[in-house]
Amino acid sequence: MELCGEKLEGECKGYIKGANAEIMHMSQLIEALLNFSRMKHKELKREDIDLSAMAKEVILRLQMLEPNRRVKLHFADGLLVNGDPNLLKMVMENILSNAWKFTSKQEEVVIEFGVKEVAGKPAYFVRDNGAGFSMEYGEKLFEPFHRLPGTDEYKGHGIGLATVKRIIKRHGGKVWAEGEPGKGATFYFTL
Repeated sequence: MELCGEKLEGECKGYIKGANAEIMHMSQLIEALLNFSRMKHKELKREDIDLSAMAKEVILRLQMLEPNRRVKLHFADGLLVNGDPNLLKMVMENILSNAWKFTSKQEEVVIEFGVKEVAGKPAYFVRDNGAGFSMEYGEKLFEPFHRLPGTDEYKGHGIGLATVKRIIKRHGGKVWAEGEPGKGATFYFTL
């Protein structure tokens, strides 16, 4: 492109741009793989964290990227946990980014972050009214590189939720999801 830019015809420029886009996608995928593999060996540095503040920070960043989106947010305040702040930030970024992404086709978007008691333990959750999914794929959501049928129109590598599962497991917790096609999804995790 740099050497022959003026001499190239439109079709050739299109091929070069397409190849460049695929190279960038592959680079991002390799980076995601490296980060995923590092999760297994990264030492936990536990401290008290305001998970509510962390969630609000993630959403604020997403809103700055798409300021014209109308999103109703319902966030519980003061949810304090003990864990590795860097790793839990990755959890919140992945789950909230998915909620943001999979509600992009909705006119009225609602994203909620909260906590409820499940089996005597606090289970933190992110709920949205987006695309949802069939429960038959519930467990596969957390497998690396597994993309659900019908999600090709949404960008992603299929590694985010696998990373979430690995981080939550390292904290001694568990993660699961509930959803229904066209009616949204809820992602839960314990620590």
